[in-house]
Amino acid sequence: MPKNKEKTEEMTEEACSCCCSEKHKERDEKEFKDLMNRLKRIEGQVRGVEGMLENDAYCTDILVQISAITCALNSFNKVLLANHMRTCVADNIREGNDEVIDELVTTLQKLMK
Repeated sequence: MPKNKEKTEEMTEEACSCCCSEKHKERDEKEFKDLMNRLKRIEGQVRGVEGMLENDAYCTDILVQISAITCALNSFNKVLLANHMRTCVADNIREGNDEVIDELVTTLQKLMK
C-alpha cells in the first residue's frame, strides 16, 4: 500500500468516525490515483474561489467558479458510485449478500436530496 494511501486512510478514519460505516475498500492504484487527482483539482478550484473572494472578485465570476466546483464534485460522485457498483455491490451480490442493494438504494436517496 502506498504511503500516501496509508496517510489518507488514517485521516479518513479519524475524520469520519462519526458518520461512516466500519467497512473499508482496497482500491487498486489506478482507481486511487484517479480519485485523488480529481479531489486535488477540486481542492485547487476551491482555493481559487477563496482567492477570488480575497481579491474582491465580482459575484457572478465567483458563482460561475462555484458551479464548476459543483460539477466536478458531481463527476467525482459518478465515478466513485460506478466503481462501487462494479466492485463492492457486484461482489456482495455474487456472494449472496442482497442487503447491499438496500444499502445502495439508501445511498442513492441521500445523493439525490
